[in-house]
Amino acid sequence: MALRMWASSTANALRVSTTVPRTNFSLSRCFSTVLEGLKYASSHEWVKHEGSVATIGITDHAQDHLGEVVFVDLPDTGTSVSHGSSFGAVESVKATSDINSPISGEIVEVNTKLSETPGLINSSPYEDGWMIKVKPSSPSELESLMGAKEYTKLCDEEEIH
Repeated sequence: MALRMWASSTANALRVSTTVPRTNFSLSRCFSTVLEGLKYASSHEWVKHEGSVATIGITDHAQDHLGEVVFVDLPDTGTSVSHGSSFGAVESVKATSDINSPISGEIVEVNTKLSETPGLINSSPYEDGWMIKVKPSSPSELESLMGAKEYTKLCDEEEIH
């Protein structure tokens, strides 16, 4: 944490931008990757909505704060999830944290790779480390989630406080 704060304050003092100018992702001041095209919850879950299915996982910012993930508890396929309610837990070397669903719907797929390789959440939070795929029951809930810019701002504010 101290190293991040030092790097951030040094970058600010030198007027060096810590945002990578690419269209597919940006890098926030807290050095967490935030992808464009995803939706984000203030509880640090992301959603990628494609067709009739939404993929859900935790953000790079969340996995970074958790530390090394050693265990993931996920529900079964066919289970219903509700917006804002816990659907599972992630255990790291630091703590155990509930994972909340940013949308409501029915789970149509669970990432079974995480039971044997929970570290995928650390190494690839947006690709291989996804957690569940949901058929949304209320697609309008996606509109209440943040885009990449808003989520980056939230992460930066959390780092300051």
